[in-house]
Amino acid sequence: MTDAAAACRAALEAALAGAPLVTTLRALTDAPEDVVDAALRDFAQRHGAAALSVITTLAEDPAARAVRRPARRALYRLSQQGVTPPPRPAPRPVVERRAERPVRAWLSGIDGTGSRAVWILFEGGFGGTALCSLIVNDTVGILEAAGGEITKKRLETELAALRANQKLPWIEVAPPRAVAAVRESLALHHALGTAPPSAFARWQPAFEAAAAHDTRTEPRPVPDPATLERAPELLGLPELASWFLDPESVQSESLELLQTRESRLVVSDQIKTEREAAIVERIVEREFTPEIRHRWAHRLEEMAFVFEATARPEAAMLAASAAAALRDESLDIRRQPFPAALARRGIELAGEVAAGRLSAADVSRRP
Repeated sequence: MTDAAAACRAALEAALAGAPLVTTLRALTDAPEDVVDAALRDFAQRHGAAALSVITTLAEDPAARAVRRPARRALYRLSQQGVTPPPRPAPRPVVERRAERPVRAWLSGIDGTGSRAVWILFEGGFGGTALCSLIVNDTVGILEAAGGEITKKRLETELAALRANQKLPWIEVAPPRAVAAVRESLALHHALGTAPPSAFARWQPAFEAAAAHDTRTEPRPVPDPATLERAPELLGLPELASWFLDPESVQSESLELLQTRESRLVVSDQIKTEREAAIVERIVEREFTPEIRHRWAHRLEEMAFVFEATARPEAAMLAASAAAALRDESLDIRRQPFPAALARRGIELAGEVAAGRLSAADVSRRP
């Protein structure tokens, strides 16, 4: 037996005993092919089925290219004797993970800062569910983002607790409507050059892929003068208790109005009323720019939807009518009762702050 043949035989025996394959390969690749072929034939005859694992590895290993052909011949000879490798397991099917899709959604009403809560339940690619919980604001975008995997039982518990403690109305909506609310916030971030909270990154791909409901395509009512006169009644509802102009923006007018009311000059009530109306008109004209008109109109439209969903058609009608008037730029904003009511409430609260009965932070409309 030549040295090369002896080395090949020793290397194969070592591989059978568990030695690293790289050692066996080094010995086999250094030997001529006919020597390797003979060594593998003798190895197979000596060990039979026990030799299969080593020979099969040599026949399939990309690094064993120089010995693949002799190894395959050795496997063929074994197969002729009825010794074959066990069948390979069938390859596992590749299951493509579907994108998360929204299956349920909830919206709260909108508070006086323009903020609302949005919950969207996503169904995962493998059937699990995850809840995305957001606070969105119509002046700055997404304020808070949280959520994660959730079971059906836990979801129902969370919903029950939310309904019990939520100050604003809380309604279930079609997922595309909630997705639209989030998309509006993302568009606002883009316009402002800001970014959502980092926690939102986990949800952003799902929102980009989800369908949204465009509320701008919904028909709007023609403003009715009689209904518009009643629109300030909305501010008497608990859900709109926080709706007013920021007291900080009307501080000077609040002081001016206080001086008018407490003036020692003999002035008729009619003149005082006219002065007060003029102050309110000045505020409304200054504060309700076209952008602000549309912002308040959108808030009213969303609350009209909430009122309708909670079986309050009259409140829905008043809100929708006030919103339509705000959007109609041919209508003089100074003559609209609802903006005037927002201004009057802001003036009153500014007076309370000036008198020290309220904290400015408590009534600030900044989100």
